[in-house]
Amino acid sequence: MAEHADAEADEKQERAAATLHRLITDIDEHPNDYRPYYDLSAFLIQLKSYAQAEELLMKALGLFADRSHTAKDTLTYGLGNVYYAAGEFTKAIQQFQQVTDPALKQDAYIMLGQSYYGEKNYGKALAFLITAHDHAKQDPELNRLIGDCLLASGDLQAAADFYQQTVAANPNDAAAHFNLGVIELSNGHREQAEAEFERARALDENYFMTHRERIADIEKVLRKQPKE
Repeated sequence: MAEHADAEADEKQERAAATLHRLITDIDEHPNDYRPYYDLSAFLIQLKSYAQAEELLMKALGLFADRSHTAKDTLTYGLGNVYYAAGEFTKAIQQFQQVTDPALKQDAYIMLGQSYYGEKNYGKALAFLITAHDHAKQDPELNRLIGDCLLASGDLQAAADFYQQTVAANPNDAAAHFNLGVIELSNGHREQAEAEFERARALDENYFMTHRERIADIEKVLRKQPKE
């Protein structure tokens, strides 16, 4: 069993090394193209190599920022992603706010929303996500993000509406089902809540186990409420 796990880990490491080599080679072979830098930074984010990704993008901005507005915005957006992934939300916001390219503006609004959410500034997060929503009303992930903001702000009914839109478009969204369960439980609808929690657990057990403390927290609050 342990040998099998070790073999899988070695194979994963080999694949990562091969991908890294290919992306670095791509930069060497296309020195006048900013896109290989962005692609390598995205892979470094996956590897959680945030310092290297930041250094790479800063170098690329020095090379390409004055050559092309699209290059500058793409690399700036990439730098925002580095900071967001590293949990440096203030720095991420500073980068995403600089993006003006129409092709990236929608994604920048979404990332601004997520960054403000990371800072627990739910009002600003919601403002950016709603702006993005105007152009992508059927996007289930965006609807879930808006639901998250509304839930964090205490607007349970509005949050439920967005989560329902999410699961209608993507029935396999474990987070949306879990949060619908949270809302149902908060409203005292235990049976409906349990059904949603079971769906979430069946879809993504890791997500359910990571977030299940919220269920216990809500139940504590409900037990303290005076019974009618």
